[in-house]
This record gives sequence, C-alpha cells and structure tokens, in this order.
Amino acid sequence: MTDIRHFDTIVSPVITEKTTLASEQNKVVFNVAGDATKPQIKAAVEALFGVKVTAVNTLVRKGKVKRFRGRIGQQSDVKKAVVTLKDGDSIDVTTGL
Repeated sequence: MTDIRHFDTIVSPVITEKTTLASEQNKVVFNVAGDATKPQIKAAVEALFGVKVTAVNTLVRKGKVKRFRGRIGQQSDVKKAVVTLKDGDSIDVTTGL
C-alpha cells in the first residue's frame, strides 16, 4: 500500500551520465528529503515502484557558494540516495510516477 509520506521521502530522480552508467549495475539515484532515513527510503522505493531493494547508500552534497550576475548566492544542501535493486528488477526514471 502506498502511503502519502512515500511521496514526501523521494523528491526526484537524478538523471545524469554517471547515474545512467550506474543503472547497468541495477542502481538508481534519487534526490531525497534531508531528514529521510535509509529504512524510509527503502520502504518508499519498494512501495512506489513495486521493486525489491537490496541496499541503500546515502550522501549529502553540501551547498556551494556561487556567483550569479555579480551577486553571491548559496546553493541548498542536497541529500541523494543510491538504491541498489534486486537482480531482474528495474525502474524507468524517465517516465515518472
């Protein structure tokens, strides 16, 4: 059963060249909420996409100080989750939910 909190846990998929190469090893990368835990991420992915998750690795990319038109700005911190799926399972992140 899908819980409404699962949609708050997973913010968006990360679609880059590096994550496309990781999908060959049954790995999918998501931006997740900053306070999300590994068990919450695992439950959300299994409920929303109907797949079996074997491992969840998380990382926090700290926000950088950037300049835009001469003004200094601060990018937000981003928490990412690298989700490893069971062999045979796959998620097509290009279609969305």
